Amino acid sequence: MTKNIAILGASGYTGAELVRLIATHPGMQIKALSADRKAGQPMASVFPHLRHLDLPTLVKIDEIDFADIDLCFCALPHKTSQDVISKLPKTLKIVDLSADFRLQDPDEYAKWYGNPHTALAQQAEAVYGLTEFYRDQIKSARLVAGTGCNAATGQFALRPLIEAGVIDLDEIIIDLKTGVSGAGRSLKENLLHAELSGGANAYAIGGTHRHLAEFDQEFSALAGRPVKVQFTPHLLPANRGILATIYVKGDAVDIHATLCNAYEAEPFVEMLPMGEAPSTRHIVGSNFVHIGVTADRIDGRAVVIAALDNLTKGSSGQALQNANLMLGLEETAGLMLAPLFP
Repeated sequence: MTKNIAILGASGYTGAELVRLIATHPGMQIKALSADRKAGQPMASVFPHLRHLDLPTLVKIDEIDFADIDLCFCALPHKTSQDVISKLPKTLKIVDLSADFRLQDPDEYAKWYGNPHTALAQQAEAVYGLTEFYRDQIKSARLVAGTGCNAATGQFALRPLIEAGVIDLDEIIIDLKTGVSGAGRSLKENLLHAELSGGANAYAIGGTHRHLAEFDQEFSALAGRPVKVQFTPHLLPANRGILATIYVKGDAVDIHATLCNAYEAEPFVEMLPMGEAPSTRHIVGSNFVHIGVTADRIDGRAVVIAALDNLTKGSSGQALQNANLMLGLEETAGLMLAPLFP
């Protein structure tokens, strides 16, 4: 039976990516698309690359009849999701792509996002949406909170290593580069072509990036004690892709074997041969993660590199993967698209 889907915030990058993926999905059809300022416009005028699809016209959220909707994707800005989701039908399955429900502790949310959480009942029931590690909980969840794209990249590289105890928990450095689409579609001066192209820069330096809250939460829970990583993101003049170069203390051969064992049966995580490094060129437009391990010249240290597409595996592809599980569909449905190359 085909499942009816609504996408709230369809005029943003993650909303458009959801539409692109669901267009090839054998078990889903899009019944409603919402936007704020672009309400009343056809999707083709907002995203001409989707003009070949027969899609509903963009409407305001309060114009949507959720009675025949099986699952709703919320691709709305942070804080907006709290207000909207708290008012949606209590029986509706929801996958949220914002940061509003990722953190389990309301105080941590207030600390990192600067305002108190206003949907505590929904926050308490939300399941963290890193599919490969929360699969069983996601299957029975009503609300799934998608991860941050940077947080997902680092976790794919590190979670199995922390759980297996093969690295020093106090010697983790994450040096991450990300494409500009991770900042969203709204106009920002520093993201103008003339400001961005031809260069690269670090930002949120010294431990101020909000995705650190997810690293703290998830890594500390795995280790059974506080774990704090060093993390510096860099903005690249590229549309898509994240590349995380992670420096750890541990035996490279053990690290590679641990990761290979952890991901042997995972359809979307590809382990590269020892010594081979991934590239964002090889994951763009796909739901795949590529991970490589190389021994450092310093004995007992290793470099782990992970690459994924921030809009797909880091956000909308992850969201669809979770929705498949929530609706009892094949987990890989609509997601086996090969990466774009060149």
